[in-house]
Amino acid sequence: MLQDFLWGALWALAAALIGIGALLWYSLGMPGRSYKGSLPQATAEEIELAGRLKQHVTAIASEPHNIEHYANLEQAAQYIERTLAAAGYRAVPQVYEAGGAEVRNLEATIEPLESGQHVRTVVVGAHYDSIADSPGANDNGSGVAAVLELARLLRDLRPAHTRLRLVLFVNEEPPYFHTGDMGSYRYAQALAERNEPVAAMIAFDTIGCFSDAPGTQQYPPPFGAVLPNRGNFIAFVGMLGSRPLVQEVIASFRRHTSFPSIGGVAPGFIPGIDWSDHWSFAQAGFQAMMITDTAIFRYPHYHRRTDTPDKVDYERLARIAKGIERVLRDMAKG
Repeated sequence: MLQDFLWGALWALAAALIGIGALLWYSLGMPGRSYKGSLPQATAEEIELAGRLKQHVTAIASEPHNIEHYANLEQAAQYIERTLAAAGYRAVPQVYEAGGAEVRNLEATIEPLESGQHVRTVVVGAHYDSIADSPGANDNGSGVAAVLELARLLRDLRPAHTRLRLVLFVNEEPPYFHTGDMGSYRYAQALAERNEPVAAMIAFDTIGCFSDAPGTQQYPPPFGAVLPNRGNFIAFVGMLGSRPLVQEVIASFRRHTSFPSIGGVAPGFIPGIDWSDHWSFAQAGFQAMMITDTAIFRYPHYHRRTDTPDKVDYERLARIAKGIERVLRDMAKG
């Protein structure tokens, strides 16, 4: 009897371990290999790009900017509009009212050469508001700066069947987070209502903090047991339904860019997995993912008044922006 019980317990343990292994494989099994070793010397283009990124972050995120700091929020929006105009785009606003104020998302579009049923849409975006009294330099001036520079870098792009929408969203931070007044939620719902064929959405959120020191990276359980403890990588994250997109994007990034990376999908209830604008697009039924430095799990100034422009690593941010430019050029061929 005891022997039967022990054998049963062993089989149950083995089944549990197999199940955990299968879940981890599904969650973290990504194509390609993360870059290892010292980073290559920055190119002249990356050095120039780092300066441009710093200029954007400083202009947008030196002071708190949200509905409670409405004048600063408006200044950030106007800066985005001017920067997109200087790159040759028309910034199309999506205006709505929230919290007793008029706010707007801002969109720049690269249209495909052809039209018809074969055209698909790829959305790349970042939120430009900050939380409370935080200047929001990394969260999310770094993401906004990347989108603005991608607009400049991709202005020569002439995709055949892919429409690229570059969008800066308002009201991602609380109290609008995961509500109908979240800017990306309004935008995603508008796309869904007009049946636009959105194939992918990529959100940048908090992408400028890096450290090579051990112990600088934390995770929500159980990922700390299997992922690196140095905060020197960029993460590609999605919810379970977006695994094909995450795999496509990280595979392209790893082919083209010498920079450490991790990627994975997990249920939205895992802390951090749905903490950005990709959540809104998932709610609308689109594949969506986030690119992030993992925010609170690495960045000590997250949502604090100390999240200022001097905290952002602009050289590594430039490498990531160039890497994602290459990814988007790959995606535009689809």
